[in-house]
Amino acid sequence: MYRRWLWPASALPGVLWLVLLFVVPFYAVLAVALGTVDPILFQPVPTWNPLEWNVGWLNEVFTRLAPGGIWFDVGVRTIVYVVIALALCLLIGYPVAYYTARHAGRWKGLILILIIMPLWISYMMRMLAWVNLLQEDGWVNEVLMFTQVLSEPQDWLGGRDLTVILALVYGYIPFLILPLFAALDRIDRSHLEAARDLGASPWSAFRRVTLPLSKTGILGGAVLITLPMFGDYYTPNIVSGAPSTSMIGNQIDLYFHGGPQPTIGAALTIVLAAFLTILMLYYMRTIHRAQREAGTVGAL
Repeated sequence: MYRRWLWPASALPGVLWLVLLFVVPFYAVLAVALGTVDPILFQPVPTWNPLEWNVGWLNEVFTRLAPGGIWFDVGVRTIVYVVIALALCLLIGYPVAYYTARHAGRWKGLILILIIMPLWISYMMRMLAWVNLLQEDGWVNEVLMFTQVLSEPQDWLGGRDLTVILALVYGYIPFLILPLFAALDRIDRSHLEAARDLGASPWSAFRRVTLPLSKTGILGGAVLITLPMFGDYYTPNIVSGAPSTSMIGNQIDLYFHGGPQPTIGAALTIVLAAFLTILMLYYMRTIHRAQREAGTVGAL
């Protein structure tokens, strides 16, 4: 018989890893964001004692993100980019995951390998490859001009919103397809057969059975890609580099590495983390409800 402490002890390495690589660094960011600044060198002075924390920098960040603030457009742009990229990922990824899980047959393994293969290559290298393809003399312009979609080459790398959004989709869509595939592959085919026996059309069976049962995979994949998208800064930098396409992550990177106030960058990081925490809490609440609904559908 296993001792009572065995399973908690097996989780200890993961807990220590989390504390060392997340909790401690995050507390350091808090100490910088809620600390002070050296009046002469303009360098951050961390405040490690929570009783002495200063919320002035957080107030400054909220002022800049509020309507009329210098970061308001950047915040709205980030949300719009992420929402459109997520919608495109679902539009492209769900059919791929559905076909792979339900109809691929013996080709299922090959399709999964093809989906995973881009992840074997550095994200930056894949984006740099697209930079070469999107140049004015690149293959994208050549193909579009050959097919007469365009009459002259376009500057795809000159600060276009579409380029950044499509780059986000390309970079993150595999992380959406995999949990979707896992959720769809676990659906018992007897549920669909029962729906068809009760007179449901293929579309009705999909809408009333498959889609609700795959809701956990949709939400899990959405969270898996939207959270890093909100903090992404290298994708806009690589495929655009223009201020008109900068995101919140670009502002954090600017203040940490090129700006005069790393403290403001740390405070913006805290605000972004709080926003993402709200999204995570909503996800956990929704996933719990979806699991209960899936259990009800399965029981029927």
